[in-house]
Amino acid sequence: MPARILVIDDEDSMCNFMEIMLSKEGYEVATTTSAPDGVTRLREDNFDLVIADLNMPEMTGLDVLKEIKTFKSGQEVIVMTAFASVDTAIEAMKEGAADYVTKPFKVDEIKLVIEKSMHRRALVNENVSLKKQLQTDNSFDRFLGTSETIVRLKKLAKRVAGSDSTVLIRGESGTGKDLIAGAIHHHSPRCGGPFVTINCAALPESLLESELFGHKKGSFTGAIKDKDGLFKVASSGTFFLDEVGNTSLAIQVKLLRVLEDKKITPVGETKPIDVDVRLIAATNADLENDVKAGRFRADLFYRLNVIPINIPSLRERRDDIPLLVNFFVNKYCEKNKVRRKQISAQAMEYLLNYNWPGNVRELENIVERAILLNRTDQLDISDFPDKLSQVDEIHVVSENEPSNPTLESIEKAYIHFVMSQTEGKKAEAARILGIDTSTLYRKIQRYQLGTDKPSKS
Repeated sequence: MPARILVIDDEDSMCNFMEIMLSKEGYEVATTTSAPDGVTRLREDNFDLVIADLNMPEMTGLDVLKEIKTFKSGQEVIVMTAFASVDTAIEAMKEGAADYVTKPFKVDEIKLVIEKSMHRRALVNENVSLKKQLQTDNSFDRFLGTSETIVRLKKLAKRVAGSDSTVLIRGESGTGKDLIAGAIHHHSPRCGGPFVTINCAALPESLLESELFGHKKGSFTGAIKDKDGLFKVASSGTFFLDEVGNTSLAIQVKLLRVLEDKKITPVGETKPIDVDVRLIAATNADLENDVKAGRFRADLFYRLNVIPINIPSLRERRDDIPLLVNFFVNKYCEKNKVRRKQISAQAMEYLLNYNWPGNVRELENIVERAILLNRTDQLDISDFPDKLSQVDEIHVVSENEPSNPTLESIEKAYIHFVMSQTEGKKAEAARILGIDTSTLYRKIQRYQLGTDKPSKS
């Protein structure tokens, strides 16, 4: 889309010249010989650049400039005049003019001034956009979900963000532990400092120790120079230690010292170094069992578990699946520059029925694949992997139930009946039963009920 320029000059000949010259350069140009009219047009419309003459009868260029700055302070304005003087140039610049040219000017000169102004505006817009993107990328809103458990989770995370306490985020792989950690940092008093992350499962112990705490030159083969550890790099900020359950007992001892004394000792060094860092750890392991088994230090566990945040698996918050699906469909349609696709009700039912062992990450990957391979305006069952339709067979209620059945067995039998009547459509079954879909899923898991495959007709 071409940049838009508004030219305000009381001379028709100058307006005509500027319109012809700038149109040839690829700009969209509007002109007016009335200064008040120019101000009105700018109030009602957006222009990338305004070029205004200083010497006009109804309003001077300086008056125009001052007026514009009252309602569009960031507007780029170039002033021009046949009465060049240092004083008017200084005054115009003080009032916020981006640049200043004198008449008569060379065509190349005005072109260069305009190009500089456009470049400056582009940098400002890019900076604003990046700031907005940064805020969006690290917002709690990025962790999508409106189910009750997610609403509670985000409220808790927002509350703890303002503290400096250690946080332990727990959840299965793919649930979004990194999103919560990033949002906590960027809503904390440490948001001006670095946010450093490492996945403890991605490195062997020898490399992990060096990455975390740093090393001295010559401390081991390949240590050709001193290296700062990530704890030092994260100083004044937040260190996100992902998959902390994968650390060795030796590493755990050093982590405990960081939490207790705020000190680290690089490999090959004897003198400890002070660090000022907030620690957020995450794990998908059962640390309590690891403590009992001797694989994880109990003292470190209690130090990490000051503020626990538990992220539910996707199958535990199935009500959020339609919201997530639509978000990922929009995201990958836009990314791949294809028209927005709809998703069929039957395909959505398949997505709702699947157990999602890979959680939100798996859902995103499956939707991205479907967008790339689909050649129509609608995503259907055939666009998704066959495994989505592989649901458990219905566990039929035993005919050998006791003659005086319990309320639990009656509820189990009734849910089974409604599920069979709705052909396994859980949303419809939940409506008939008068309960939330998420409640129905919990009861299905509790009673070990499954569904028949939804009909493809």
